[in-house]
Amino acid sequence: MNTPLHSVKPTPVSSLLTFFFLTYAATWACWIPVISGHTSARIPLGTSLWLLGVFAPSLVAITLTALNDGAAGVKALLGRVFQWRIKAHWYLFAVTFMAAVKVSVALLHRVITGLWPHFGNEGLVAILIAILVSTPFQSGEEVGWRGYALPRLAKGMGFGRASLLLGVIWALWHLPQFFLRGADTYGQSFPVWSVEVTAISVAIAWLYAHTNGSLLLVMLMHAAINNSKDIVPSGIASAQNALSLHASLVMYLTAALLWLAAAFFLLRMPDAALMGTENGGTAPFTHTET
Repeated sequence: MNTPLHSVKPTPVSSLLTFFFLTYAATWACWIPVISGHTSARIPLGTSLWLLGVFAPSLVAITLTALNDGAAGVKALLGRVFQWRIKAHWYLFAVTFMAAVKVSVALLHRVITGLWPHFGNEGLVAILIAILVSTPFQSGEEVGWRGYALPRLAKGMGFGRASLLLGVIWALWHLPQFFLRGADTYGQSFPVWSVEVTAISVAIAWLYAHTNGSLLLVMLMHAAINNSKDIVPSGIASAQNALSLHASLVMYLTAALLWLAAAFFLLRMPDAALMGTENGGTAPFTHTET
């Protein structure tokens, strides 16, 4: 199903603020009891609360869409999850972007220090299987962040600025994860990680804009980032202060390369104003670059 992006209605600022407020409120209300120890993430209640928080962005987006646009709006929103008729090189981009960044980080680390960084233990086949298995679960975030928020922000400020603003909001939404004991983000540098995630938001917006708003490709890229980032792990084993700037060289190099890519994407980002304007404004937004 190919849903024209020009069908996305201009959204009042108050509606976007409502989406962000409800998403934060719902997610953090689920996550904070787990972090504070009122319920363990290792028992069914804690796991359920945590997963409910992960899916909050999309649940809020679907609810608001149903209230404002009815069943037709929800169908259009969810239809982009199944928008798969995309050129093959965009699938390749989605799957390999973070892996390419991490391999480049390893090479830079070798040049700078004379030593190779620590590499992860997961094999290529295991990573690819994990990406395929986890892609559907990224709908919990992406129907909200990129399905609902990004196109509405882009209508008013363009994809570039929208991706930057959304990146900051998206990063801050993850903050409680840095205080969950046992999580791989526990105690790591949230400020440096947020810089990385904001750059990733730009890369995802680049993919979104070039695939006519395909949430399937966005979900695939999100899953690939999650499962290939530890080809060269960034974490510090002894990290304790999530609000500090203390981070590994790998993490700083990753941030630098992500922003190098983000700068390129920002300079060449398609104009959101062109969405639906081709062929007299009746066609979906497409990009002619091959």
